[in-house]
Amino acid sequence: MKVILYSDGSSRGNPGPGGYGTILEYIDPKGELHTREYSEGFKETTNNRMELMGVITGLEALIKPCDVEVVTDSKYVADAFNQNWIEGWIKKDWRRGKTDEVKNIDLWERLLEAMKPHNVTFTWVKGHAGHPQNERCDELATTAADNIEN
Repeated sequence: MKVILYSDGSSRGNPGPGGYGTILEYIDPKGELHTREYSEGFKETTNNRMELMGVITGLEALIKPCDVEVVTDSKYVADAFNQNWIEGWIKKDWRRGKTDEVKNIDLWERLLEAMKPHNVTFTWVKGHAGHPQNERCDELATTAADNIEN
């Protein structure tokens, strides 16, 4: 089963209130498109944490193994896999270079766990460039960030 997972994160301040937006799309054997949307806001977070949470949420929502194309405007997320950064971080016990610890280890580990049952690829798209699903994810993420109760 092929699923496309679109995701975006937002933060009003870094750190500050933030949110993510995720869309899952699947075309069934009859050619019918099925879409689900997810979003959530957090009082104190960062943009990168929200980018990761969007992908994690989409993957954790899948109930059986799938071929998943993650479409994101986050170079942070896409390059971690497409440039093999994640493999280096793991080999170096979650370090960049000799001393700098990778940020958001908790979410990277959760993402890796969520990926296990699936065949996942990552595609980067330019943000705010008119891509319909990316624009919708941005709307979901910013709305979630803006509607956090203090």
